[in-house]
Amino acid sequence: MKAVLCKAFGPPENLVIEEIASPTIKPNEILLEVHAASVNFPDTLIIEGKYQFKPPLPFAPGGEAAGVVASVGEKVTHLKPGDRVMGLTGWGSFAEQVAVPAYNALPIPDSMDFDSAAAFSMTYGTSMHALRQRANLQPGETLLVLGASGGVGLATVEIGKAMGARVIAAASTAEKLEVARQAGADELINYSEGSLRERIKELTGGQGVDVIYDPVGGALFEEAFRSIAWNGRMLVIGFAAGEIPSLPANLPLLKGAALVGVFWGAFAQRQPHDNAANFRQLFEWFAEGRLKPVISQRYPLEQTAQAIAALGQRKAIGKLVVKVR
Repeated sequence: MKAVLCKAFGPPENLVIEEIASPTIKPNEILLEVHAASVNFPDTLIIEGKYQFKPPLPFAPGGEAAGVVASVGEKVTHLKPGDRVMGLTGWGSFAEQVAVPAYNALPIPDSMDFDSAAAFSMTYGTSMHALRQRANLQPGETLLVLGASGGVGLATVEIGKAMGARVIAAASTAEKLEVARQAGADELINYSEGSLRERIKELTGGQGVDVIYDPVGGALFEEAFRSIAWNGRMLVIGFAAGEIPSLPANLPLLKGAALVGVFWGAFAQRQPHDNAANFRQLFEWFAEGRLKPVISQRYPLEQTAQAIAALGQRKAIGKLVVKVR
C-alpha cells in the first residue's frame, strides 16, 4: 500500500511517499481502507518530534480518517467488514490502509460523505466535550471563540449556537470572520484591527464573556482572560500560535473564574459512554443541518506535505482533507 512516511523528525517537506506492507491488526483493532483523512494541528508537531506521542520511525502521520472496514480483529463485535466508519488513529492515516482501535471507530451516518466524516470526529468531538463537560455552557450565556475560522473554531461556533449561546467569533482577517459569520456567529471581532478587550467590553456592556474557547494561545490568552465575566470559564484547547502562555494567578481569583484544561482524547478513553452520548447529539445536529464541516481545500495523497505545511503556517480556513481514494 502507499503511505506518506516521516523517516526523520523535521519539516513537512521531508515527508516521502513509499510502498509499504499493510498493517497487521491486533485482536481489538480494525483494518480501515482509507478514503479520506484530515489534517489537524498535532500533525504539524508529531512530524517534528514535538508532540506528546513520539511514534517509532518511520511512521505515517495523520490522526483522523474515514473509510470502509476491510477486516476486524477477533475481539471486535460491533463492527464488520464493509461498514463505513470514521476513526481516530493518533498517526498512520495518511496511507491507503490503517489499523484503528475499535473503540476509536464510529459508524458514519448515512447522510455523511467520507470527506465530511474525516473532518468531523476530532474537531467536533473536542469542541462538544469542551462546551458540554468542561464549560457546562448554558443557553443564553456568551461564548467567545478565538481562532474562530479554524477547524475546531468553526465547530465551536456551530455547537455553541446549537446549545443556545450567544457566540462572538474572533479572528485576524475579514475573510476568516466571514466564514465564522456563515457558521452562525452573532458578533465578530477582528483582533488585528484593534483591542480585543475593548471590543468585548463594547459587545457585552462591560459584563465580559461567560466562556472563552482558546485553541490559539499566545499573546491574546491573558487579554481574553481579563475580559471574562464573573464565574467565567476559559477553555485551554491548544497552542496554534506556538507560544504556551502563562497567567498571573490573581486573575482567576479576582474574577471568580476558572481556567479549564480540555484533553478530548483522554476523555474519550476514560469516559467512553459520555463520549458516545456526545456523538449521538452531534450526529442528530448534523442530520438537522445545524453542523456542516467547512472543508476549504482537498489534496491528493501525494500533496500531504503541502497540506500539513499550510495548516502549520495558519493559512487554513476550516479543515484540510487529503483524498486517499
